[in-house]
Amino acid sequence: MKATFKKKERLRSKKVIGELFELGKSFYSKPFLVIWEKTNHEQKYPAKMAVSVSKKLFKRTVYRNLLKRRIREAYRLNKHLLFKFLENKNFGVIFIFVYREKQIMDYHSIEQGMISALQQLRQNL
Repeated sequence: MKATFKKKERLRSKKVIGELFELGKSFYSKPFLVIWEKTNHEQKYPAKMAVSVSKKLFKRTVYRNLLKRRIREAYRLNKHLLFKFLENKNFGVIFIFVYREKQIMDYHSIEQGMISALQQLRQNL
């Protein structure tokens, strides 16, 4: 499996994102709040993901974009932990990673948090 993050893997629909915030289940895994919901596995990719970094915590766009790039990269390199599980169970999932820390974490810390969050998501499914 290639470590890519294609456009079809991204959760982009405002309607779906709004419903996910209203009806989705959630858990906290430092530094992320993960909001998720099961879906049918009808598409090529079993998981769709979005990233959110609060404008209230980070006023400058450059810092929000830096964090989003780091989060997407950590997901890209570790999504295989989730994909194999979902393909075996034959269902999909949509989720949002909401960054909740007040300071900018280095990439290594974000990656460790991502691995932890993906493992916890597998347990919750």
